Amino acid sequence: TFSSSPSAAEHRNMAAARPTVSIFAAEGDEEKVSKSVKLPGVFLAPVRPDVVHQVHTGLSKNKRQPYCVNKYAGKSVSASSWGTGRAVSRIPRVQGGGTHRSGQGAFGNMCRGGRMFAPTKQWRKWHQKVNITQRRYAVCSALAASAVPALVMARGHKIEELPEVPLVVSNGVEKLSKTAAAVALLKKLGAYDDVEKVIASKTMRAGKGKMRNRRFVQRRGPLVIYDKDDGISHAFRNIPGIELADVNSLNLLQLAPGGHLGRFCVWSQGAFERLDALFGTHKKPSSEKTRHKAAYRLPQLQMTNSDLSRLINSDEVQSVVNAPKEGTKPAVLKRNPLKVASVMDELNPAAAVAKKRATEKQKAAVDAKAALVVQRRTGSAPSRALPAEQKSVKKSFFSLMSQD
Repeated sequence: TFSSSPSAAEHRNMAAARPTVSIFAAEGDEEKVSKSVKLPGVFLAPVRPDVVHQVHTGLSKNKRQPYCVNKYAGKSVSASSWGTGRAVSRIPRVQGGGTHRSGQGAFGNMCRGGRMFAPTKQWRKWHQKVNITQRRYAVCSALAASAVPALVMARGHKIEELPEVPLVVSNGVEKLSKTAAAVALLKKLGAYDDVEKVIASKTMRAGKGKMRNRRFVQRRGPLVIYDKDDGISHAFRNIPGIELADVNSLNLLQLAPGGHLGRFCVWSQGAFERLDALFGTHKKPSSEKTRHKAAYRLPQLQMTNSDLSRLINSDEVQSVVNAPKEGTKPAVLKRNPLKVASVMDELNPAAAVAKKRATEKQKAAVDAKAALVVQRRTGSAPSRALPAEQKSVKKSFFSLMSQD
């Protein structure tokens, strides 16, 4: 909420969580505050651009009209394939003769005068269901964003001359029935600059829409939200860019056109005071909106403070975390224990004894083999023939096994 009126210049506050909001009188020629009311809880809801964009994408599909091409387009000629053996493709070809058209390819999407690939059908799934909880979450986020001057200005609205955001007008505005009175009220409150922006932005539409009864385009202006229509719809409906909405049926497509948060809203006092009953607060649920007989509750973020850098650097967190380590740990050269004996001794103290035992065993085997080679060369090696007793045992065993 912010104020730019001279009487409140010293109390200027850009925070959106202002406890009270001023209500400006609709009567009279001067800007005058009639009373102050408490800020509804819905304006403290979390601002979620991702949820708003997703819901807006789904809801905007529900106003599409089915369309398709003529099912006979590209199929109105008599054509059949020539088959194989004529050194041409097997695409259907126009029958007959005496004209250039005969013999030309037909029907295929690659052919001149053929049908399109996958012709569009009117039974496509045009509409999309969006959960009511998601829709209400998006509406709450859009309402909360409309009370943040930075987001409203970022969306392109001219609110520099406004006395306060959100702008709330007494219930006398709902009884206006003349456009001149509505324009005079907007000028008195400094909101007519946004209407002039809309008037100056009117331009010719680019594309075929010029020929389809939507020849001009223009920006969006203020959104007037009321509780009872006692003539207010007739008063504001002819002002360029201004839209009207009933507080009982707020539409996300109006609160966040294009999926962009920060619509400039002008509230009537009755509509503004009914928000707590419709959406509830953070302490009590809604008293009017229910879903399966369960009262609606305002969405809440899991983190009350999403400033991570401030959280990490806070005294509460820094008092329990480890102190930062200074310097760097010296790099240790990794040595191979299979090549460095001292490293192997650290890993396996018995490795040296086992290695010595294996070396001695191998040396003894090598020496024994060398001695045997010398004996064989000198003829003093022991005979490798079997002893006589073993020979006789083998012979007797063979004869025993050979008997019938």
